[in-house]
Amino acid sequence: MRYIVLLFFSSLLFAKVHYAKVEPYESVVLKSAVSAQVVEVALDAEGKMIKDAEVIHLDDRLDKADLNASEESMKLLKTMLGINQEMLTSLSDALKRQKGYYERLNKLSTASKTQKDTAFGAFVSANNQFLTTKEKIETLKKQILDMAYKIERLKDSIAKKSIRLHQRYLYKLTVRRGDFVNPGSSLATVQDLSRGKLTLFLEPSEMKDIHQKQVLIDGKETAYKIDKVWRVADEKFISSYRAEIYIKKPENHFSKLVKVELK
Repeated sequence: MRYIVLLFFSSLLFAKVHYAKVEPYESVVLKSAVSAQVVEVALDAEGKMIKDAEVIHLDDRLDKADLNASEESMKLLKTMLGINQEMLTSLSDALKRQKGYYERLNKLSTASKTQKDTAFGAFVSANNQFLTTKEKIETLKKQILDMAYKIERLKDSIAKKSIRLHQRYLYKLTVRRGDFVNPGSSLATVQDLSRGKLTLFLEPSEMKDIHQKQVLIDGKETAYKIDKVWRVADEKFISSYRAEIYIKKPENHFSKLVKVELK
């Protein structure tokens, strides 16, 4: 009985040893959002930390030409809108006067039917011109909205054709100058080296109070805790549960293999 108790306490003192590779905190495959030809690739930047620079440029000449033309069209549409709005103000005044003249003339018994018909026709004509101009203004407003959308869409397309990195490590370029890419085509793999990540695969027995367990790395106690854990068994290691620990950026390099213990 004493022997069984000693074994039980031994199992509490000694934790299962895991080995994990120090990986970048995040690794992302950049994919194209548009269809275009690759015109520039910064091959010399591959394998380097990029502070702020363009690494891939897709052909955007037609987009830029279309954008310039669309912006000029927008100016013309706004000018036409302003002119028609001024016209509408003048037509509104003319319509009021013509309506007043017809109503006064129509009440006069001394006015002939021909005079009244002529006044009514002038009133109807003024009203139609007013409504036509008002309709044109609404059409111009709709054209301006459509043009504004087109301009934003072109700006978005141009922006997506310039791949810039900010404080990211360019691990690998997957395109070369002259290649044609479609939406979803892989462009590059970039990594966040601001901190490291350790990935463990835990047995079900290790999952109890997992976030409270102390983390030892290479036999040394640390202040790290399990940051993320999957509660569904891993699809590759079907009897294990994936867990991640986020650590400080390694002093020397990534990919180092370390020993991790959870107690």
